[in-house]
Amino acid sequence: MLRGSALRVTRPRIAVLEVVHDHPHADTDSIIGLVRAHLGPVSHQTVYDVLKALTSVGLLRRIEPPGSVARYEARVGDNHHHVVCRSCGAIADVDCAVGAAPCLAPSEAHGFVIDEAEVIYWGICPNCSPAHCS
Repeated sequence: MLRGSALRVTRPRIAVLEVVHDHPHADTDSIIGLVRAHLGPVSHQTVYDVLKALTSVGLLRRIEPPGSVARYEARVGDNHHHVVCRSCGAIADVDCAVGAAPCLAPSEAHGFVIDEAEVIYWGICPNCSPAHCS
């Protein structure tokens, strides 16, 4: 994947890709901790630089729901959306509506050529729901 994106293959890049593949929606601090557990000492800046490089070539996607830190995922290019728990912040993927991607047809495009839509559904996850807590 790295070579196909014209990026050099380095241990930090491989480690970050593996971590994000194994831990979708991980935040930067979590990614740093997991990369360090795998590689040993790695600077914050190295991980930030790798995340930026992988995001810029489309190998990772950066999401930042309002009120949340940036998170990263390896599921790219399919215009999926997310559901976020208002209580604990858990995030899960939600596929776009079935059919001809109605989420790409806004009521008014204002002259823009739309190529992606980002929808965030908010609610309470099963672990935080009152029924689960009682």
